[in-house]
Amino acid sequence: MNILTKFPVGQYVYGNRSWLRIIDSRLKIIIVMIFLITPIWAGPLWRLSLVGCLLLITFLSFLPSRVWWRSLCFLSFLSLLIGFISILASSDIQSLESYLRNPNELQVVVENSEKWNILQIPLQKIWFINFGPYNLSRKAFELGIKTSTLIFTVIHSVNLMLLTTLQEDIVWGMSWFLNPFRKFGLPISKWLFQLLIALRFIPLIQEEFQNIIKSLSLRSINLRNLGFRKSFNIFLTLVERLFQNIFLRIDQGAESLLSKKKIIIKTNRFRTISPSGSLNVIVNTLSICFICIAIFLRKLYGAL
Repeated sequence: MNILTKFPVGQYVYGNRSWLRIIDSRLKIIIVMIFLITPIWAGPLWRLSLVGCLLLITFLSFLPSRVWWRSLCFLSFLSLLIGFISILASSDIQSLESYLRNPNELQVVVENSEKWNILQIPLQKIWFINFGPYNLSRKAFELGIKTSTLIFTVIHSVNLMLLTTLQEDIVWGMSWFLNPFRKFGLPISKWLFQLLIALRFIPLIQEEFQNIIKSLSLRSINLRNLGFRKSFNIFLTLVERLFQNIFLRIDQGAESLLSKKKIIIKTNRFRTISPSGSLNVIVNTLSICFICIAIFLRKLYGAL
């Protein structure tokens, strides 16, 4: 299995079918920052809206389905799993029949009070198995929504930008935003060079992971016959080998950089000159409108 082609996570895919490629890299960075920053101190409604917006953009982007459907399914399963674990971990598992304090201490009866428990399962015994008691509170349900939607929006929004934007364009867009800070003596060029190296290092990590899987499949190891302990030891060995190979790549790259006395990065040559057609103007104008509408809706409906 070729992971680099079937799971192109964080890699640029060449093509000209998607309108996402036409958007200016600076606008893409602003849109991604909206998906990354606006969920902070936001309610479940806004977080679910961001997920729906990302799914809509993905389906209408005209990207080949082979590029994103595997990673989208895996990310959706991972987000739902973590959200479900968050719901179970934060729910009230205390007994419904046991009271820590006397309920007659407070004589105040609050009418039309909000029900905080969405689901209540009393203590039940079916044959020899005990079920409950279990309380699914509203706060636990909201926590599950927050964790699952945050993981989905952070990973998928960045992945969409990396799939449709050259690494050099991203570095040039960041340099355009960070250019005013050069007057304060900040090492902007070094930061941008480190960003470029990090973006180009993503395929190397995937390649090492693919090599580890191929080495495991070629040896035809039957994990069922080994048992749980030996299988777990093999898993730890593979993880250790993966990190050793990654650190070896980092060491080789660091040595090649140290061999050069001075590194000068010119971000102006990274900008790709796209044809200024009517379609480009329309897409970029709609992107600016999307940014303004998103900020306006976040102010109205995004609060907790």
